[in-house]
Amino acid sequence: MNLSYWEYKTFLSDIDFTIVGSGITGLSCALHLRKRYPNSKIVIVEKGILPQGASTKNAGFACFGSISEILSDLDRHSEQEVIELVQKRLQGIQLLRATLGDSAIDFQNLSGHELFLKKNVDLYHRCLEKMDGINQMLRPVFGDSPFRKHSNTFKFKNVEQYYITNSFESQIDTGKMMFELLQLVERNNILILNSVTVDEFEENNTYVAIKTNVFDFRTKKLCIATNGFASKWIQEDLKPARAQVLVTKPIPNLHIKGTFHFDEGYYYFRNIDNRILLGGGRNLDFIGEETDTFGETEVVQNQLEKLLKDVILPETPFEIDSRWSGIMGIGQQKRPIVKQISDNAFCGVRLGGMGIAIGSLIGKELADLV
Repeated sequence: MNLSYWEYKTFLSDIDFTIVGSGITGLSCALHLRKRYPNSKIVIVEKGILPQGASTKNAGFACFGSISEILSDLDRHSEQEVIELVQKRLQGIQLLRATLGDSAIDFQNLSGHELFLKKNVDLYHRCLEKMDGINQMLRPVFGDSPFRKHSNTFKFKNVEQYYITNSFESQIDTGKMMFELLQLVERNNILILNSVTVDEFEENNTYVAIKTNVFDFRTKKLCIATNGFASKWIQEDLKPARAQVLVTKPIPNLHIKGTFHFDEGYYYFRNIDNRILLGGGRNLDFIGEETDTFGETEVVQNQLEKLLKDVILPETPFEIDSRWSGIMGIGQQKRPIVKQISDNAFCGVRLGGMGIAIGSLIGKELADLV
């Protein structure tokens, strides 16, 4: 595209900070840079018409990790590392709430419940056995014990008698959250350029030269906040992971309220607008879902529908309204990557499926690093 003199002069010259990605992390980074550098020129480039990746595709869980997820994390991390991960999630949610306000994001503390399918009886008993120890480990983070037994009040089928409930887990409206963040960025005189894909960038002493699918430009500092799409630039323990989701049509008198997990967090569902939103199934095909291509597969979608019918809504007729997918950034380690990758380029990635919980905090840490 041949841009005019006016376009280059107004939009693409004398840029102090360029942020790649307009998700939670990128928008939060831009807002914190604006606080620190009130007179700077800040530009966000976004490959999608709307924010891509996972920030507008997720289930809206303000969560810290179910008990089985935390036990799994303890197999790969030290106890102190897991405590720090949970602490970051709590701090991130608090920062998001303070930035936008609970009403604006429809924050609701309805608790989070982990269900255990009958076939996962060994995991069920292990989690019950370890619950007191996990509560003791995390009590300093929350000021109380987060996990407790909860009877099957929602009448799910083919599950064990009790859930393990986290009283601090909550839910938000993802669309409202992202709309409010975008509005706040606009009010802070930060420019977002949509449908712009960064192909490559090159360091050049005092600036970074950036080549995109539509134009080339320069920036003094570059911040990469594309999470699951960042592996082509960052040689770290980072890879994309697709998450598939569906939502039902409205269900009259829906009695299910809260956020729910099962199968070590590989499946999750919640109520929203008298509907059930259900996602997961990546564990059915780890290799196939290790992709940065959006789309749905028959094997995952069929399993999601089966779980709706057999476990979640066994006595309730339902119809599927829509389906979609999002792209996360994961690795063997859960700790986010916030680092300087060259003299003038930085990144904040690998949110591990916890973007709502930690995206705001990682954006702040990225801005602080710059």
